[in-house]
Amino acid sequence: MRLASVQARARRAAEEREEPPPGPAPPSTHHSDHQFKNMKSKFFNELTHMPNHKLKMPMWAIGAIVVVVLALVACLGFCIWKKCINKGKKPKKVRERKGGRGRRKKEGAGEGEEGKEGEGKEGEEEEKENFGKLEFTLDYNFTDNQLIVGILQAENLAAMDMGGTSDPYVKVYMLPDKKKKFETKVQRKNLCPVFNETFIFKIPYQELGGQTLVLQVFDFDRFGKHDVIGQISIPMNSVDLAQPLHEWRDLVGGEKEEVEKLGDICISLRYVPTAGKLTINIMEAKHLKAMDCGGLSDPFVKVVLQHQGKRLKKKKTTVKQNTLNPYFNESFSFEIPFGQIQKVQVLITVYDYDKLGSNDAIGKVWIGFGASGVGLRHWSDMLANPRRPVAQWHALCPEEEVDEALKKPLR
Repeated sequence: MRLASVQARARRAAEEREEPPPGPAPPSTHHSDHQFKNMKSKFFNELTHMPNHKLKMPMWAIGAIVVVVLALVACLGFCIWKKCINKGKKPKKVRERKGGRGRRKKEGAGEGEEGKEGEGKEGEEEEKENFGKLEFTLDYNFTDNQLIVGILQAENLAAMDMGGTSDPYVKVYMLPDKKKKFETKVQRKNLCPVFNETFIFKIPYQELGGQTLVLQVFDFDRFGKHDVIGQISIPMNSVDLAQPLHEWRDLVGGEKEEVEKLGDICISLRYVPTAGKLTINIMEAKHLKAMDCGGLSDPFVKVVLQHQGKRLKKKKTTVKQNTLNPYFNESFSFEIPFGQIQKVQVLITVYDYDKLGSNDAIGKVWIGFGASGVGLRHWSDMLANPRRPVAQWHALCPEEEVDEALKKPLR
């Protein structure tokens, strides 16, 4: 018993020794608030009085920076939102456009037709303005069965050259036969040319009603094909020939005459007045009409020199086998005194050579006195540039047409 009581006392004494001593009493609330205020004031004092290498700006500046940053974030968010919204709406707009086409076509059919008519009229007016106008006269001589066509002048022609001008001339012929064709002189670099030329077609009055008079305005090109500017077609059954006709008409678009299917030939002319020497160089031809069964031709060129309708001399080139684009480069010289050169005519005919039969004429060109259009212009250029070769492309015409024109009295 005594031993158990001794052990119990020893345990109680050990527990008393292990129990920690009571801590200090908690500070009062008033003391804590005062300490927090001191720390806060100390922090702001340090913030506003920091050295230059750390931070030195007032509080209002910091607030302004914060506001700017928030504004930028807001703008960026708005842009992102708008972009997302537009992406979502694009398919809807596309569907509306696709689906609304039919409705617009049905609902605005009347307006569309009126709009098309208005656009068509405006387009026609623009085309007419671009083509220009032509002044001409028509008269018929019942005694001699002659249709007299006068080409007076043109205005506001379309500019076909790079310099903003044209070199116009007028071609006059009758449809459907196209046998008689006339050309005015070329007016260089002139969009309002004056021609004042007259042409005569000898046609019985009974046959005149079924024909159409065509006035075509071309832009002359020395080194290529001539471009058509515009044309006027006049059905003769719509014209009262009992009295002369004098009027302006708008040119309309027209295709170039198919006469060039015969081909083109390049010729160089040179005249030396002091020596009285005329040199004709047959340079080349292109796009000749195929005369053989194989779709080719054997072309050669015959040059005939005439003076007042009397044949003086003739020359021939060599034959080029199986080609529609022959290259000749052959020259022929003729002695022509200066006093006669003004009345000389040069007739150049391209033939297809045939061993077993007669040679067939492909086309013919008339240059010199009495010629018109390109033929007259080329001759004039040669006389205006003595001792200098002048080259020019000529469109081949049917042989019968040139021969018929040569029989008429020269103007």
